[in-house]
Amino acid sequence: YLRILLPSEVIAVVGSCETLGSWCPQKAVPLQQSEDDGTIWKKTITVPAGVETKYRYFTGFFLESKNAGGPCQVIVNKWETHQLPRSLNTSLNICYLADGIECVDSGWLTFQTEIRLRLHYSVKPPVSITKMKFKKSRFRLKLMLEGIEEEDDEESPSSFHKMTTTLEISMISDGGYKSRHSQPECGYALEPTQWTEYSIHTMDPDNLELIFEFFEEDLSEKVVQGDVHPGHVGTACLLSSSFVESGKDNGIVTLPIMSRNSRQTIGKVRVDYLVIRPIQGFQCDMQQSFSKHWRKRRPLDVGHRGAGSTHAAKHHKIRENTIASFLSAASHGAAYVEFDVHLSKDFVPIVYHDLTCCISTKKKNDKHSMELFEVPVKDLTFDQLQLLKHICTLIAVNNVLLQIFQAVPEHVGFNIELKWISQMKDGSWDANLSTYFNMNQFLDVILTCVLQNAGKRRIIFSCFDPDVCAMVRRKQNKYPVLFLTQGVSDIYPQLMDIRCQTTQIAMSFAQSEDILGISAHAEDLLRNMDSITVAQSKGLVVFCWGDDNNDHENRRRLREQGINGLIYDRYSLFNQAFCSLVRILFCVTVCRSHSDNIKGYAFSLNFLTHIQFPPRFFRTIQCLMRNTFHIIINKAMGFPVLFLQIVLILSLSSLSQLFKPLWL
Repeated sequence: YLRILLPSEVIAVVGSCETLGSWCPQKAVPLQQSEDDGTIWKKTITVPAGVETKYRYFTGFFLESKNAGGPCQVIVNKWETHQLPRSLNTSLNICYLADGIECVDSGWLTFQTEIRLRLHYSVKPPVSITKMKFKKSRFRLKLMLEGIEEEDDEESPSSFHKMTTTLEISMISDGGYKSRHSQPECGYALEPTQWTEYSIHTMDPDNLELIFEFFEEDLSEKVVQGDVHPGHVGTACLLSSSFVESGKDNGIVTLPIMSRNSRQTIGKVRVDYLVIRPIQGFQCDMQQSFSKHWRKRRPLDVGHRGAGSTHAAKHHKIRENTIASFLSAASHGAAYVEFDVHLSKDFVPIVYHDLTCCISTKKKNDKHSMELFEVPVKDLTFDQLQLLKHICTLIAVNNVLLQIFQAVPEHVGFNIELKWISQMKDGSWDANLSTYFNMNQFLDVILTCVLQNAGKRRIIFSCFDPDVCAMVRRKQNKYPVLFLTQGVSDIYPQLMDIRCQTTQIAMSFAQSEDILGISAHAEDLLRNMDSITVAQSKGLVVFCWGDDNNDHENRRRLREQGINGLIYDRYSLFNQAFCSLVRILFCVTVCRSHSDNIKGYAFSLNFLTHIQFPPRFFRTIQCLMRNTFHIIINKAMGFPVLFLQIVLILSLSSLSQLFKPLWL
């Protein structure tokens, strides 16, 4: 439920009518706290008569604009996200919550900025001590926030009521996660297997002084005689303005640790930072959110890169990550199609798997010889990509994200993998790319395209980079996020980031970031099937990817274990085989039933050879067949006759709408 936790925070209401802002948080109506006991918030408004008004409550800040006369800046801290919003029926004079289920979720970044400082052992210990006295010491750290006052702060006419700058501490490990809004007097200890993260929400991201206080682990001995803080050995200071000066929203800074009682340095601390900014040029509304919504259902089938990866199967007629591939998977019953999205040099969102492509050029002195050069996709404009022989059929028209939204039917969900570079444990990088786009700019372009064109389509975002997952969760309020993880693998090299190294710590990360769940590697899940149950007991949705999913027996085991979604190749081939089985069995039964009527058999064979099952019908029958196939085999020509006659009747496209409620 909604509670007021911070100074100047208020309760507000936003809704479907113009008076309530038409779902726009910037036009929402703040309520006034009663003067009696302060537990009642109220406001008198006028709404249209005879029309049912939908609305939601939220808590947040209403800040005056920095510019005189400018619009109010609204910060959403918590808001109601139940699928059916509250309703106000003026004709019946009642207010109600449609299904009685109340859900509250955290807000997203509207005008504020989030700064994250991380201390971890992914590459090496974050604290390095040079002073011999502390060489063998273990340290506890505490982060202090200070605002840098400017001379004209109080006198400027553009000064505005500031949002309270908040600090949250998260500690993530294989064993779980902890989240705190306060710190012990002497801070928290650093652990080799733990990811420690400080998250700061502020309206003034370029004007903060961030001070790390260092304490010895053994607090019984006073380092400085008479010190009020036993064990306090030093301080390291970081100015947030340095992020702006560097021009990077993520990176690593090394700070000197200054001794408490002298001007000497006793060591240095390595701080990993990330700056998350609101989407530029787009505002999310509050009409509906699926960020944490997942309805219980049978496992979803997701077509990997559409109908499947074709790099290893050159004979495959339909190329991966194309509209034809997505349509093929959808026509054979895939609930979702999965594909990779990244940007060209001129910031056009494209659907393409690899981070690099090959350019063939003729040698200067030999017209008949060709030479191949591997070039990062990010270094080529969209027009240049269209000219490449290798991928012109992949990127020309068919692989622009916008046109895929327009060409693929809306009932087909999109599992959009956001392509980002990863660093291996040995220090190498994906495709030898150690630098990439500005993460905020990269995501703003792709998220804006999706939010503007998705309509009613189901969308799931996923990425192997945990920072990208965190950013997507904080930048928008509508679609869910899955953290892609390979876990412990014999196939792929171990990643540098400790949050990526095991399925267990991936679960802890997903919980810490409050995202929908994880998309784990089949190799790791098949090795430890209990991971699925453990993750789901923590409120996480679990998808599964990898070549092992292409094996029918593996998919059966994962389904029995309760997996939420399966991403695999050759979706059309697997289901064409199933479809052929249905047709053959039916033809046999019809032939048996009409042994004296050759025309009946011929009609049945011709009809079932050309019929194309509607996707909704197909998925429903497929589920039924899994449960009854053993009966068909054992009973031979008994039960199957009746069952397959039902199959024919229900396959008529005019009746396919009967199954719509079963999958929505």
